[in-house]
Amino acid sequence: MSSKIKIVLFLLAFLMISNMLIAQTNDGYVSKENELRVDQIFKNFDNPKWPGAAVCIVKDGQVVFKKGYGSANLEYDIPVRSNTVFHVASVSKQFTVLAILLLEDEGKLSFDDDIRKYIPEVPDFGTTITLRHLAGHTSGLRDHWDLYCLAGGRLDDAITKSHLFKLIKRQKELNFTPGEKYWYSNTGYTLLAEVVTRVSGQSFSEFTQKNIFEPLGMINSQFYDNHEKIVPNRAYSYEPTGDNFKKRVLSFSITGSTSVFTTIDDIGTWMLNFESPKVGSRRIFDKMETLAQLNDSSTFTGAYGLFVNKHNGYKQVFHEGSDAGYRAYLSRFPDQRLGIAVFSTSTATDSEGLALEIANIFLEKKTEIITNKPVEKVQYISLSKDKLTPYEGYYWNQQRSLNRKIYMHNDTLRYL
Repeated sequence: MSSKIKIVLFLLAFLMISNMLIAQTNDGYVSKENELRVDQIFKNFDNPKWPGAAVCIVKDGQVVFKKGYGSANLEYDIPVRSNTVFHVASVSKQFTVLAILLLEDEGKLSFDDDIRKYIPEVPDFGTTITLRHLAGHTSGLRDHWDLYCLAGGRLDDAITKSHLFKLIKRQKELNFTPGEKYWYSNTGYTLLAEVVTRVSGQSFSEFTQKNIFEPLGMINSQFYDNHEKIVPNRAYSYEPTGDNFKKRVLSFSITGSTSVFTTIDDIGTWMLNFESPKVGSRRIFDKMETLAQLNDSSTFTGAYGLFVNKHNGYKQVFHEGSDAGYRAYLSRFPDQRLGIAVFSTSTATDSEGLALEIANIFLEKKTEIITNKPVEKVQYISLSKDKLTPYEGYYWNQQRSLNRKIYMHNDTLRYL
């Protein structure tokens, strides 16, 4: 074979391989048009002098988009990359429920066990509080963050498990009978993490590392249980102050209700695990996505470590998170095999809104048929002063950093 023919054959082979590589590289990624649409959604973040954000999109069993915008650290101008580590706050709760259900699969506990079987320090309120109640936010236990703030603490304190357990152990009564109502309570998840510790004989961080993160190859993920621990590539969080920003300090050494540190590289793997489980099982994930029932058999949007609702007519399984200046939202549309994660380092970020804007790119809006239903007549009732007076007092909403005084004026409840 002449050298010329060899060269021609080599070039043809090279071109064929190149075309195959290009096809493989492009397959599984969003179109250029959709990439530009996502970039447009995050245009306000694409500034090295502003707190940043990171996005991951999975579709049809693949990670199809991941990108960072803006800064992970304003003091050193470090950009957000795919391996930038974010604190994702209450998005952590789904990992906690998985840990509990993995132990249930091993026959080491039951979701319907009494919490006092494992943590007898929890006060006996004369009624059973199950692990299921804790995971579904129906336990009646008061939220430990609210109690911590009411006791004079600040959320930028160095807060440990022992601080919160002192508050949990001193609760005198429940907000309501377990299973009677839904009331979001971080207390339940701090207790669930402690159950995992006591049943497994490992710290919660160790258990989840060995049984969730490592098997999935989530190499930059962990439950952060020591606020002094150094985490490479960590993003720090901020709050706008006029034309500038100030740092929002996070010093939690708490796991279960919060404190997963992860990246968009890793979170794509996590979202895909719901579709094709490598850790856990279809049975476990179906259980996590089942709506929690109240004592009267009614349901609400809460499941276990997750919430379920509809967006534009499509079933959405989601959770959001917010601690210090971090804002996170993890959303999956299982029937469309679509998942979206948005992480940010600024209190000004509407992570949910951004994620749902991305979802709208991939989901056609369904037309809902609205029937004309008769409007029910509103009934007004008058309550006596004796019935209104018990509601007087000071109220605190930790998530909105809002406090109010409710008081009686003449025959009416008012607030300051």
